[in-house]
Amino acid sequence: MLEKQSLGDFITRINSDKAVIVSVSPQSRASLAAFFGLSQSQVFRKLTALFKSMGVKAVYDTSSSRDLSLIEACSEFVTRYHQNQLSSGKEAGKNLPMLSSACPGWICYAEKTLGSFILPYISAVKSPQQAIGAAIKHHMVGKLGLKPHDVYHVTVMPCYDKKLEAVRDDFVFSVEDKDVTEVDSVLTTGEVLDLIQSRSVDFKTLEESPMDRLLTNVDDDGQLYGVSGGSGGYAETVFRHAAHVLFDRKIEGSVDFRILRNSDFREVTLEVEGKPVLKFALCYGFRNLQNIIRKIKMGKCEYHFIEVMACPSGCLNGGGQIKPAKGQSAKDLIQLLEDVYIQDVSVSNPFENPIAKRLYDEWLGQPGSENAKKYLHTKYHPVVKSVASQLQNW
Repeated sequence: MLEKQSLGDFITRINSDKAVIVSVSPQSRASLAAFFGLSQSQVFRKLTALFKSMGVKAVYDTSSSRDLSLIEACSEFVTRYHQNQLSSGKEAGKNLPMLSSACPGWICYAEKTLGSFILPYISAVKSPQQAIGAAIKHHMVGKLGLKPHDVYHVTVMPCYDKKLEAVRDDFVFSVEDKDVTEVDSVLTTGEVLDLIQSRSVDFKTLEESPMDRLLTNVDDDGQLYGVSGGSGGYAETVFRHAAHVLFDRKIEGSVDFRILRNSDFREVTLEVEGKPVLKFALCYGFRNLQNIIRKIKMGKCEYHFIEVMACPSGCLNGGGQIKPAKGQSAKDLIQLLEDVYIQDVSVSNPFENPIAKRLYDEWLGQPGSENAKKYLHTKYHPVVKSVASQLQNW
């Protein structure tokens, strides 16, 4: 399956009889914007023009599906919190902290290395990549007058591990005796840059096309909108929601995470009547993650929710992003990406997203409903090592 995750296969598929749909991540959009010195909206309109000139049917924005994932994560956390409050004895604390699930590098590590003890703590919610795949293949195809197997869905992502995520058996379903994958192929940001350069396109002066609004976070005035977090905003969004729903505390303004041992490990606490009632953390990079895992194993983790990313600095620093320019340090590039990421994008509440509201009304029902769990949730599988493979490691 991984041989299909290439630029060459993408170009071949455009010339096939399938309708090609491309979904672009906001991190990739920011990387291209920083590279070309453009705004994110300019990049998106130019990408739309480029892909459609090649024969792509539609270009969407995974910020829309990220809002679905965030809404489901909020619902799941509140459910887990209530369950935890009702538990006692050995059962208490078995489902908290809830660990975010959007990073495939982290999921792969958890399944292969940590095994069954850690998996119950991981959120069941699909990543934005797989959420938009589910939305397109299970629901939107009908609006487009197509069948699921008539669509070849490609995502543009900041991370090579997204290619592995796309080929998981959990994200394959059957229609009319044909296997259908939610995401057929993944291109990294760097591969899209290769595509632009291979076609000798002057991207900065390329004529722009209107964005496809069906699954793109763009308002009537052409303004992009979404959450502010460069790795998805999971901790901040769930923290706001939990504070409001569980403790009737509405948080105005930004959520200020306090830096602890390094900038990739931060925390925020909600206090009610002087007592801490919610404690959330951002945990990026394996060094920080290993410390958290150790505390969970020992039953000494004080957090209720942790946003986990395998890459230091999170998704903006994904391995598939455009590399630093000559003379530019990795640190300087990350700072530039963080600045670009919040420019030209209005910060919005996922629960107020008209696209998300429409998808719940037409397709999913309520957050956390059976339909939402069927299409937007997944399962994890510990990798059981054979005796032979263990002996080889001796």
